[in-house]
Amino acid sequence: MLDGERDPVVRTFPTPDFAGMTFYEIRARSILNRVPGSSRMPFEWTLNPYRGCSHACRYCFARASHSYLDLDPGEDFDRRVVVKVNAGELLRRELAAPRWGGHPVAMGTNVDCYQRAEGRYRLMPEILAALRDFANPFSILTKGTLILRDLPLLQEAARVTDVRLAVSVGFLDRALWRSVEPGTPSPERRLGVVRALTAAGFRVGVLMAPILPGLTDDEDSVDATVAAIGAAGAASLTPLPLHLRPGAREWYGAWLARERPELVPRYQTLYSRGNYAPAAYQRELTARVRAAARRHRIPPGGEHRQAPAPPRPTVAQPTLW
Repeated sequence: MLDGERDPVVRTFPTPDFAGMTFYEIRARSILNRVPGSSRMPFEWTLNPYRGCSHACRYCFARASHSYLDLDPGEDFDRRVVVKVNAGELLRRELAAPRWGGHPVAMGTNVDCYQRAEGRYRLMPEILAALRDFANPFSILTKGTLILRDLPLLQEAARVTDVRLAVSVGFLDRALWRSVEPGTPSPERRLGVVRALTAAGFRVGVLMAPILPGLTDDEDSVDATVAAIGAAGAASLTPLPLHLRPGAREWYGAWLARERPELVPRYQTLYSRGNYAPAAYQRELTARVRAAARRHRIPPGGEHRQAPAPPRPTVAQPTLW
């Protein structure tokens, strides 16, 4: 369990920000991960200093990975976070290895490296310093505002290598945000991150994700969100319709049945054949976003390809489908 670490240091912190959360501090054996099926992905190597995420997004596709640790993909994923406390020193060792080819490293592709725990553990400054010192290209996708703390390191790295930054903002509705992404900074604060990074000289992409059927996919919601993204100075925009992998499927389904039961039949139809909505729906939605992006003069981003779906978790969860 826990990356082969038998005796992790288990901590809780008596502060409101970490109420109800448990942290498992481990010394990981490796930190750079090659992505299975990477020929189909926009990145080949990833780095994840945390497992589990306090953002608590109901739809998070990474939830199933907690079942590999004998933990629940539901509440455990939100409240039991694995912290790879040796991430920075381990990364230096792996970047220095003769076999390492200087490949671009993607962060934020599984769980957010700038989730709330990063404010306490401060793993990212060491990671960024290592990538800077080895002039190794990297990218970061985040919903967190903590990335601004590391702006000087990001600027230093950008002087010697390719640094690509992106922020995820799927919609603007504050009531929906509080319900479906309860641990994240608000959409407005994330747009503030786009503004600040842009002002610092970065070309910041925005991943408009996920777009939720029946909740944020209508013309008005799409246009308002795209307009706000454009006003924040985004250099590109990539839409991503909701996909529901095992673990996320059950957890999001339970939320939907509780909060918006009238939408359950629509989701049963859209996701009856698998993790993704039908291609025709995806094409229509993407065209809607692209049209709004043209109206608001935002260049399109690269096509976002999905990671391979993990095996179905064995932990029982409430399910709708």
